[in-house]
Amino acid sequence: MTTTNFTPWIEWLDAQHDEMLAKTIELAEINSGTLNADGVNKVRALLTEYCQVLDGEVDVVPVAPYEHLGSNGEIETFPLGDALRIRKRPEAPLQIFFCGHMDTVFAIDHPFQQVKWLDDETLNGPGVADLKGGILVMIKALQALERSPFAEQIGWEILFNPDEEIGSPGSAPLIEEAAKRVHLGMIYEPSFPDGNLAGERKGSGNFSVKVTGKAAHAGREHHLGRNAVRAMCDFVAALDDLNGQRNGVTINPGFIEGGGAVNIVPDLCISRFNIRLERPEDEQWCLDRLDELVAMINDRDGISIELLGGFGRKPKVLSGANKKLFELARECGHTLGMELQWLPTGGCCDGNNLAAAGIPNIDTLGVQGGKIHSSDEYLKVKSLTERAKLSALMLMKLAASDDLSWLEENQCC
Repeated sequence: MTTTNFTPWIEWLDAQHDEMLAKTIELAEINSGTLNADGVNKVRALLTEYCQVLDGEVDVVPVAPYEHLGSNGEIETFPLGDALRIRKRPEAPLQIFFCGHMDTVFAIDHPFQQVKWLDDETLNGPGVADLKGGILVMIKALQALERSPFAEQIGWEILFNPDEEIGSPGSAPLIEEAAKRVHLGMIYEPSFPDGNLAGERKGSGNFSVKVTGKAAHAGREHHLGRNAVRAMCDFVAALDDLNGQRNGVTINPGFIEGGGAVNIVPDLCISRFNIRLERPEDEQWCLDRLDELVAMINDRDGISIELLGGFGRKPKVLSGANKKLFELARECGHTLGMELQWLPTGGCCDGNNLAAAGIPNIDTLGVQGGKIHSSDEYLKVKSLTERAKLSALMLMKLAASDDLSWLEENQCC
């Protein structure tokens, strides 16, 4: 790296805190639960306004609707909000992908809808950390870059996607497409509560199961029935018994529903489960075990089972280039008074998708906060400026570097 002085453009961010905080609150006060397409699109409209200052080329990109196995055994379809893509300088020598999701886990009828202060430094509200505060960190870091003399060296594209909280089923193709154009990625999920970064991430698969039996009168003709609830319970018990059989693989049966009136042998039961895994090769082991369990249930007289879903996110294993990118983040953090480490996590995000496409990335460059996915979610407001400075300094150092050959070190190690 060069010894260029980046201070004037980094210090500009000190005066941006109040605007960043106000806009974070504005975004958080719009319900954008993933299936609230209207709310997500309201966030998209605001982000289009916020990003006008960046002077990029703006595209609104519809994504495929979300399909879900309903409790009636039929596939339900839900529209999703549109993605927002903004690009600038596609001809520049270094191309960087920026990503932040607009949706939250809090549905439009969830009781957690309000933003409030817990103390002078801590804001509580839906999405303040995951990920609406991170969106402002991203925008302001890019604005600092655009004000600097280093901007011409970097081309960038932003993807604000509408469906990350359900695994990015509609926007995953947009991430894969962007990976063909860029050299590295910066994603604005919240950091760990202590400010550290996520390194390796587990992969994830979401599955649904439909068991069909035969209804009958529970008293007069019980022997003619085929109980779908019992068959599903056997499947779920055998599924849960797979835990502990392979290092790094965890299976969580998370939902089961079936039956109705207790004088009827139930002929339908629905279940959903999630699998997390550490290594790409774990995926086939899991699929083989699932095939065995499905065959076991299907062998029963009058019972059929159908397995839907799959692995939507590969494990994020750090490449040589990714480790160099983390070293850059650590160096920049040290300059700014932050001592950063990167730590493995069982969670997954769009950083998994980007890594699977061969693009090194850091995916926790957003705000410092915690208790995400709960009504206790919080943001440490000082981190808005701190994290924007971290990203801005990283960008300027990348732009000023005379050696980026390490970006080719994509083999995992």
